[in-house]
Amino acid sequence: MAPIDPHSFTDSTHPVTAHISLSLYLDFPSSTIHATALLSLSNPHTGPLSLDTRSLTIKSVLDPQSQAPIPFSLSSEQDPIRGRHLTLSLSNHSSFLVVYSTSPSSSALQWLSPPQTFNKTLPFVYTQCQSIHARSVFPCQDTPAARVTYTCLLNVPSSLSAVMSARHVTRRSPNEASLSHAPPPPHATWGAEGRAVEEFVMDQPIPTYLFAFAVGDLGFREVGPRTRVYAEAAGPVLDEAAREFAGTEQMILQGERLFGPYDWERFDLLVLPPSFPYGGMENPRMVFLTPTVIKGDASGAQVVAHELAHSWTGNLITNKTNDHFWLNEGFTTYAERRIVEAVQGEDRAALNIGIGWKGLNEEMERFKDNMEFTKLKTNQEGVDPDDVYSRVPYEKGFQFLWRIERQIGRPAFDEFLKKYINTFKFKSIDTETFLDFLKANVPGIEKDIDLELWTEGTGIPPDANEPVSNIYTKIVSLANEFKLGRMPREDEVADWQGQEWELYLENLPKAVEASQILALDERYRLSESKDYEVKVAFLQLAISAKCRDYYGEVEKTLKSVGRMKYLRPLYTALVQGTGKEEEKILAKRVFAEARDCYHPIAQGVVESIFAKHL
Repeated sequence: MAPIDPHSFTDSTHPVTAHISLSLYLDFPSSTIHATALLSLSNPHTGPLSLDTRSLTIKSVLDPQSQAPIPFSLSSEQDPIRGRHLTLSLSNHSSFLVVYSTSPSSSALQWLSPPQTFNKTLPFVYTQCQSIHARSVFPCQDTPAARVTYTCLLNVPSSLSAVMSARHVTRRSPNEASLSHAPPPPHATWGAEGRAVEEFVMDQPIPTYLFAFAVGDLGFREVGPRTRVYAEAAGPVLDEAAREFAGTEQMILQGERLFGPYDWERFDLLVLPPSFPYGGMENPRMVFLTPTVIKGDASGAQVVAHELAHSWTGNLITNKTNDHFWLNEGFTTYAERRIVEAVQGEDRAALNIGIGWKGLNEEMERFKDNMEFTKLKTNQEGVDPDDVYSRVPYEKGFQFLWRIERQIGRPAFDEFLKKYINTFKFKSIDTETFLDFLKANVPGIEKDIDLELWTEGTGIPPDANEPVSNIYTKIVSLANEFKLGRMPREDEVADWQGQEWELYLENLPKAVEASQILALDERYRLSESKDYEVKVAFLQLAISAKCRDYYGEVEKTLKSVGRMKYLRPLYTALVQGTGKEEEKILAKRVFAEARDCYHPIAQGVVESIFAKHL
């Protein structure tokens, strides 16, 4: 085998899949999908072909023309990271049909029972395929090195509707024939009463981690010429989201000004139930968002700015493997802050950079025993990308690009960015490709910036920069005064929003007295904040001070959201270190009770925290 990706069985000597046609029957009572996948290769192939699968039951592999069976084998052992290796034996085949089912333990899918939704009467299901979970929905070459177009038929209960990271074609009865798709799975109820088929097409080649769908009782609001906001039709979220994201079109226009035309036609947003494990997921045409970004002050729009920026960096130009994840996230964090600066002003961008700078320094502490993951270009052989997911590729990647901008000036860097995007769009690249392009287009840059230190060195390079702005400096100095026992006066914080408080709390010393925590909360009610960034930063301080008055609020928070940005620090604070018997018991009990409400990816992250500290 000649693997091209440490997280995939894909073989570099085999042809890549060019197109996938899926027919998916969603069976809510059993939390499974009965499916067929018609995979078309870039050229005919004879010999073995390797595919990635996880928790799939492969029923048959057929020649799509003759229906003759194609020999296949599935590895008996499940690789803990890559899943099961599916090997087909092809004879001059350019396409093949796989008949299969998912399992309830699919790592990409979260099936929500009616009580876990807003309306309490209808179920909900959604996918999260990044980094390596598409293989638990359909067999594929699940590496960002390979890009595919796809079509999909979703057979769903007619009381529900579907959205996808693809163009919606039509909704129709299951019995209307469709010639351009994989035939429906041999499932007795495909054409049953009470079912509908939603048809989608993605004509632009994307990496498999950007495959996404959600099915539930969905409503929408129009918020711009290219943007609808979707959410569960019941409950307050839809209207709140429409207000929060009303400025989306302005951000798209700024993105186009900076990076060139928006190539994906639509930029729709789906606000998912609270269990969604990320802040946002940049699925093309249909960004997925956590409801925790709806804060009522438009600061949640910064997450939308980040996912929008991915439309150029990440979705158009993609990291070849997760070893080069900074190419997705460092560029996107830089682009996000440029959009925020243009739309919300320099002070907002400086706060955003300041929060990121603090986060980057915290990650250095987190990885002090494994500094490999403080590099931009990492070696993830034998490592689950979900376990080492961190702010390093975002913030160190941002710092690297910001350093280049300072060196050559913003106008020259803007020209470089546009040329970079135009040169590599719809391609997957690695760090070396980027550095070669940089040196070719900015002659002598390697004399001014130590490119090797930035991309292959551990830690934070000495020429990284803390942001400079009056508001940032003022907040950090107020946080330093807290160490001397001075709390900020009400007139000093009168105009603070969530980001100011978040930066303040992040910069407080980790060792504070319980009495100081209580006094701060009595004055400013931070434990009751509607902004989860503020609330979670405050609760981390309360746990480290062993201020047990707030353990009830910690429990309530861990049971009400599934976003890993909040689960990871709160569970870690409870179980890390010595003399924490009461906290460890609390963490184990809360997880046992909340586990089923978390997405499988989040379940795995909490379990790995426990494995390390318990």
